[in-house]
Amino acid sequence: MAASIEGEDKVLATAQRIVQSLGNTSDTDDMLLIFSAFDNRLSTLSSFVSSEDNPSAAAAAAAGESSSTASRLDAAERIILNDADSSSFSDDYLVAVDQMIQLTEELNLGSVDAGDEVTDRAENALQLAMTRLEDEFRLVLIRNTIPLDPDRLHRSSLSNSATAIAIAATEFFNGGANESPEDVSSGRYNHQSHGRGVSFGVDEMPLELIHPDAVIDLREIADRMIRSGYEKECCQVYCSVRRDVLDECLSILGVEKLSIEEVQRIDWRSLDDKMKKWIQAVKVAVRGLLSSEKHLCEHIFSGSDLIKEVCFLETSKGCVIQLLNFGEAVAIGKRAVEKLFRILDMYDALVQVLPDLQALFMDEDAGDMVCDEAKGVLDALGEAAIGTFVEFESAVQGEASRKPIQNGDIHPLARYVMNYTKLLVDYKDTLNSLLENADVDSPQSDKQNTDNSELESMSAIARRLLGLIISLESNIEEKSKMYEDTAMQYVFRMNNIHYIVQKVKDSELRNLLGDNWIKKRRGLIRQYATQYLRSSFTKVLSCLKDEGIGGSSGNASKVALKERFKNFNACFEDIYRAQTAWKVPDPQLREELRISISEKVIPAYRSFMGRFGSHLESGRHAGKYIKYTPEDLENYLLDLFEGTPLMLHHLRRRSSA
Repeated sequence: MAASIEGEDKVLATAQRIVQSLGNTSDTDDMLLIFSAFDNRLSTLSSFVSSEDNPSAAAAAAAGESSSTASRLDAAERIILNDADSSSFSDDYLVAVDQMIQLTEELNLGSVDAGDEVTDRAENALQLAMTRLEDEFRLVLIRNTIPLDPDRLHRSSLSNSATAIAIAATEFFNGGANESPEDVSSGRYNHQSHGRGVSFGVDEMPLELIHPDAVIDLREIADRMIRSGYEKECCQVYCSVRRDVLDECLSILGVEKLSIEEVQRIDWRSLDDKMKKWIQAVKVAVRGLLSSEKHLCEHIFSGSDLIKEVCFLETSKGCVIQLLNFGEAVAIGKRAVEKLFRILDMYDALVQVLPDLQALFMDEDAGDMVCDEAKGVLDALGEAAIGTFVEFESAVQGEASRKPIQNGDIHPLARYVMNYTKLLVDYKDTLNSLLENADVDSPQSDKQNTDNSELESMSAIARRLLGLIISLESNIEEKSKMYEDTAMQYVFRMNNIHYIVQKVKDSELRNLLGDNWIKKRRGLIRQYATQYLRSSFTKVLSCLKDEGIGGSSGNASKVALKERFKNFNACFEDIYRAQTAWKVPDPQLREELRISISEKVIPAYRSFMGRFGSHLESGRHAGKYIKYTPEDLENYLLDLFEGTPLMLHHLRRRSSA
């Protein structure tokens, strides 16, 4: 490098001596023109000759410089004008644009001397070139955009179980339930099939929004427009095209542009579908679309941090605000229990992408507004979730349907609430964090069955769910009082408490409420079973006592014995007729009840038959009084609690005397 500079200095020094030796002669001008034509650097030789001493040399230098500028302008201008209407660039078009940019910079800096006409021509040619580049920039952006293909996104199946259970519960609370209890507890409401949200795999699969080959061309154009002072036009084109692309992507993902008022007027089933799509879209948009858009801006506008930040913000802001507006509309909408699971899914989705959103907009001052808006919507969704949960608690406490279940089966309220509660456990972490920061009344507590130490050791969501189940149990107890038959009240309570216990035992609720809770409820079921037996069979067993039949088995009154057997038969047949219609749906509970009845009744009947049966069997019409053997009774007990009413009045003793 030093040798090169030294060589240049020698050339200039030699040329200077030649010019000076000519003195103030007419040959000096000619020599300066020759040197200038040979090398532009030699055009500065005029500075070595005083303008006073050598005016002709100065004029020659200026003329050479003007001639060089004009020739450069002519060459670049010719290419720019010839390609103005062409459908594609020629190979040397960008070279000509570079020449024109350099020339206008020199003219504006005054480093070259040219007239106004040259300056105007250069600026006009540059403006024409920028218009052409702007059109080409737009065309390349549009032609090379890659549409979003939903099939490329890894998507898991989304179960509708949460929606179905929530809708069923809402219809029940609103008095319009049209699902049978069997439907609600069937496989399509199965807790295990509930899929929370959707996984699109965008973390593993970056989305290409534009063909990679086009990025180089776009950067080349953007660099020249920015150097020429046309960064505003370049940004406007970029933002306009890319905003439309992101809008189209949201449309493909099922997110529509809706006002808050429009969202709040949508019926629930349609809204539920839109909420599901929003949950999917917010993950794809932030982690896929906007992340890729950020990288695209960084590549195209790599020469200017400010421009790439502004372009990204202006391009993506509308997409984010559209998503957040829907979230806000849902959050401030009417509270309804069917919305809770979707609101929690929306909350979780926004929690997951918020760090990504903050990272995307961390370099932009205006990006703080976007992040603050997202935090505000997140808080609103959290408040909506807790408010909806509290309303569900109130709905369970206040549900006051007065129509008893005919056969003492599980009440629909118990089915709906327990299916709903099991699904809530999926969101225990989210609900815990929300409840810990929420200003809500304390839940109802079961002071008789839960001590303070147990309550204190429970998480916030466990205490709320415990309170919810206590409310359900209280409601079930009140509903049992609608049955006139005391025995049926206990069967109804047994069925429902047993159902609640099974739901807790077979789910994550067990870990939240604890085994001690289950143990106490099982004790309650046994207590109800004992009370049922006492209510149903006290009268039956009183017929099999020795008192009032006239003494020992040897001298018992036949009249009294006939009355006892007759009363026993009537009582048993009444129980059979009524309780075959009653329903105990759980096979194990049903079998345990039958065994308990058998252990009470069959030994007493067999003993009574053994002591007094012979007094009547030898007489006339014995079958009228001794209708059943102990074995007959055992068989008939197997018909109880099947939900199908049967009669025994037409039957007679199966083995005659």
